[in-house]
Amino acid sequence: MSSDDTDHDEHVTDDDFDELDDRSRRDRAVEGFDQGLVDLLSWVLDTETRAKIYVFLQKRPGSTSEEIAQGTGLYPSTVREALAELHDEEKVEREKRESAGAGNNPYEYTAIAPSELVGGVVGQVQEELNTVFNLDKVLEGERRTEDSTAEPVTITVEEVSDADEDDADEDDEGSAADDGQPTSE
Repeated sequence: MSSDDTDHDEHVTDDDFDELDDRSRRDRAVEGFDQGLVDLLSWVLDTETRAKIYVFLQKRPGSTSEEIAQGTGLYPSTVREALAELHDEEKVEREKRESAGAGNNPYEYTAIAPSELVGGVVGQVQEELNTVFNLDKVLEGERRTEDSTAEPVTITVEEVSDADEDDADEDDEGSAADDGQPTSE
């Protein structure tokens, strides 16, 4: 390396290192969040493969199976099989990609909204929780009465619009101002 080469080298400042460190921390946090989301969705969607596809489609709706395979690192045949199952279960939607030229028009896939996905598993979760809650009664051999088969867990999913959230915030402020304690209805 000649002395002329060193004159053209970029000098990295402490601020540059701090910026790189911040960006690295953000990237690790996003990766951790994405992996946590994949773990949770693996339970909801049955497999990690299906969860990875769902997360990818949330980020890039309208992708083809080939694009999904490239973006997730999954085998194309695995992606196609999982997409067919997810489509049959109505967890992803598909439509033919329009192209001006002749040839193959692949399907484009879009994942359903997360709120729809969650709504679909609520009944299953509620049933499983109630089974656990009532297990001691079954194990103790209690006589089945109306109360012993009661379902103590009820899960309700409500979609809240932005206007509803604003109203709720105003209600909370008003009730807290009265005596410092929020009220329940």
